[in-house]
Amino acid sequence: MVKKLSLSLLVISAISFCGALLLLSTGNPSVGGPLLMAGFIALALGVRGYPSTKGFSYTIWIFTAVTASMFYPQFFLSVGDFQLKLLIVPLLQIIMFGMGSQMSFEDFTGVIKMPKGVVIGVGAHYLIMPLVGFGIAHIFKFPPEISAGIILIGCVPSGLASNVMSYISRANLALAVTIGAISTLLSPFVTPFLMKWLGGQYIEVNFWKMMLDILNMIILPIVAGFIFNLFSKEGKVKISAKILQLVAYFVIILLSNLVYMKSKNSDLPDFVFAFLKSLGWFFLLPMMGAMLLKYIMKGDNQWMGKVLSFISMLGIAVIITIITAAGRDSLLKVGVLLIITSFLHNMTGYTLGYSVSWLFGMPEKDRRTVAFEVGMQNGGLASGLALEMGKIATVGLAPAIFGPLMNVTGSALATWWRGRMPEEVEKV
Repeated sequence: MVKKLSLSLLVISAISFCGALLLLSTGNPSVGGPLLMAGFIALALGVRGYPSTKGFSYTIWIFTAVTASMFYPQFFLSVGDFQLKLLIVPLLQIIMFGMGSQMSFEDFTGVIKMPKGVVIGVGAHYLIMPLVGFGIAHIFKFPPEISAGIILIGCVPSGLASNVMSYISRANLALAVTIGAISTLLSPFVTPFLMKWLGGQYIEVNFWKMMLDILNMIILPIVAGFIFNLFSKEGKVKISAKILQLVAYFVIILLSNLVYMKSKNSDLPDFVFAFLKSLGWFFLLPMMGAMLLKYIMKGDNQWMGKVLSFISMLGIAVIITIITAAGRDSLLKVGVLLIITSFLHNMTGYTLGYSVSWLFGMPEKDRRTVAFEVGMQNGGLASGLALEMGKIATVGLAPAIFGPLMNVTGSALATWWRGRMPEEVEKV
């Protein structure tokens, strides 16, 4: 029954797409636009009836939202006097908090257990994607701010979805988590440096401000998530280890505020106020929140992970929709070429990531992991940085396109690899 319904929805989707293309080609967007959206909705619901395609449903919903923002951008720019783009940074912080709340210090033990894979993975990520992005921007002669966006998406750390793809493809999930975590922790230093070096000719890049933005959007929310996770565990962490971790998190918050002092040229009273504010938001609040929820929920933390996962998925969709609406006019000018170059950027990352790990003699499982960690980027961070630059409608376009695209290609590659057992597993 479910498959028959899914098949009917897929047929409706195909008919809707054909009708939409016909109407749009004859200059009738008022009807073609809604019909195109209807096609995506039917497709998103239809693919859920088949296990092999169910994973694409979320990405198709994003395409639905993007289509809506292209045809009706006015609904995604503001609500009354409130500019919806102001939601981007808070949503990104919530997503990063959710990531941190599902992690702990143990996720970094891979550096000790698999140092070769971590060094190769992180090194390849921060060499391949920025240089490929720079090459694409240089060859295709995009407008300066569009070029800067292409380079920016290449300079950010690996995307959260890469861990999911490693799991699906039977790759080394522990290595994936470690590479993603290390590349994220390095991003406040590496991303501004690479962006200044490679993208500085296209757009003005303030090194210290970008470092501060990354700390505020990525590192501090993750630290808050770590603290939440630390106090959510019932007797699983020794007191000495808990104190050591809290000291480390305190130092990270202190260093972040020293960057604030440098970036803002602030005096001592401003620094003290900002530091106390950060301690309240990212240190004390998650600690008290975790203890309160643990008392209320009696140790049941599974629901929290489900809620944060849903918010993360919804948040990414909202961010992409807002950026698409804001950059609609620029997207209409360079849209097709930008989609092609984003696809090229993404696929080159997979290919070179896999090839480099093969050259270093890494096993098949690790090669797959490095391929995903190199080719999949944190588009949310790139979007947030574009917003902080005040250029969300131009610099933010490449991240907005790259995000959904990498989920489609990553899902396809992961599914293909899943049907092919890694060589070292077959030999056992």
